[in-house]
Amino acid sequence: MTESLRIVSLLSAATEMVCALGKAHQLVGISHECDYPPEILDRPVVTETKVDPQRPSADIDRQVRQLVRAGLSVYGIRTDVLKRLNPDVILTQQQCEVCAVSYDEVVAAVTSLLERAPTVVSLQPTRLGDILDDIRRVGEAIGAEAAAARLIDRLRQRIARLEGAIASTSDRPRTLFLDWIDPLMVGGHWIPEMVQLAGGSAVFGRPGLPAPSVAWEVIVESQPEVIVIAPCGFSLQRTEQEVASLTERPEWPQLPAVRTGRVYIADGVAYFNRSGPRIVDSLEMLAAMIHPEVGQSLLKSDVRASFTSLLL
Repeated sequence: MTESLRIVSLLSAATEMVCALGKAHQLVGISHECDYPPEILDRPVVTETKVDPQRPSADIDRQVRQLVRAGLSVYGIRTDVLKRLNPDVILTQQQCEVCAVSYDEVVAAVTSLLERAPTVVSLQPTRLGDILDDIRRVGEAIGAEAAAARLIDRLRQRIARLEGAIASTSDRPRTLFLDWIDPLMVGGHWIPEMVQLAGGSAVFGRPGLPAPSVAWEVIVESQPEVIVIAPCGFSLQRTEQEVASLTERPEWPQLPAVRTGRVYIADGVAYFNRSGPRIVDSLEMLAAMIHPEVGQSLLKSDVRASFTSLLL
């Protein structure tokens, strides 16, 4: 029965979970942001965005705020595609209305379009453990419970290995993780927890809470010793295009992280901000940035090109 399930994923992290659990062949529809693994790129796209992702970060923020103020969704469902696909399981999210299609919109579409109600699994992770638990929940929904248990076990082993390696370090450098550049926002939810696990001390943000905005003057006062720039939804190359708004500030050269060459830019869209199986890759990358003397040995070869030092 489970081998005939038709799965639609409206969240890139959930799409990666399905594929990591060996069910890519049952994935009949994806979101416009689903881009990994490559084998799913030929699937029908069920969602679309109402903002222009190619605009500068300040313009994107302005577009999103205008839509939210008007009571409109940032994303839309291609209802004709969803109806044609007629899924048995829909994977979505209930965490952030500016990150993916909202849960309420999915429920409304299902109620009005589909003759039989599919199983709707809504993910809402705020901590690292929640992401692992979501893998279990997705596994249960798509008949891959055993594969989910094995994957979670492997990820936990890697986390434990990292904790053991970091235990040998004595310093906890003040670490600034930037989740957006204009306006400035720092990493929230699982990011502060990951900074701690990777051997740093998060100068802003609290584990489990959303990403807060922060003034540039407050960042300067915090004197970060490590800076990681990985905006939500931005690739490494896109971040390189935007980073001048930070580096051209007059106080930038005097920050401790800049003076010691400990500023990094990273692929935020594929890793840090995507709450899927590659979140542990992200944790290992973070350890390599904060404590390169031990963290570099933990990195998988295929993720080494996903972050780089920002040398000016």
